[in-house]
Amino acid sequence: MRAQHLFLLLVLLLAVGAAHAAVPPTTVPAVDLNRYAGTWYEIARKPMYFERHCVRDVTATYTIKSDDTLRVENRCLNEDGEEVLARGKARVVPDSGNAKLEVSFFWPFTAPYWVLWLDDDYRAALVGEPGRDYLWLLSRTPQLDAELETAALNRARELGFKLDDLIRPQQGR
Repeated sequence: MRAQHLFLLLVLLLAVGAAHAAVPPTTVPAVDLNRYAGTWYEIARKPMYFERHCVRDVTATYTIKSDDTLRVENRCLNEDGEEVLARGKARVVPDSGNAKLEVSFFWPFTAPYWVLWLDDDYRAALVGEPGRDYLWLLSRTPQLDAELETAALNRARELGFKLDDLIRPQQGR
């Protein structure tokens, strides 16, 4: 009988863990897009196919357009020092407080862009997506204050992100 109880407990723990993983991370309650717009420096990221060649000076610039969308420009330098540029468009997901966006670099495909953490002064942001496969730590400056970085990464862990594979591009701008 005791083995059956242990087996049931194990099944229950696995089910709870799977259910937690299926729950998407929470976003910040609201984002002021006027304050969020501008250039952000990538401090760290989880591996992503589209950024596989980005080794330094990785930035994302968001510009508010008149049609209630954002222009997105992602730039970086590859290992040969050549600039890689990707331009896209983002739209706010309704009723998300501007904390959830859908970004498209290749129409008609979109990807979720969720603001998961944002410091009060808009100096640093943590951006991810519901599946926890992608994550970016962004800063308004090429180097991020250690206290802000710690706060952001602690929040990422609380939200269930694994951080053992973070990539930290060199920033020199």
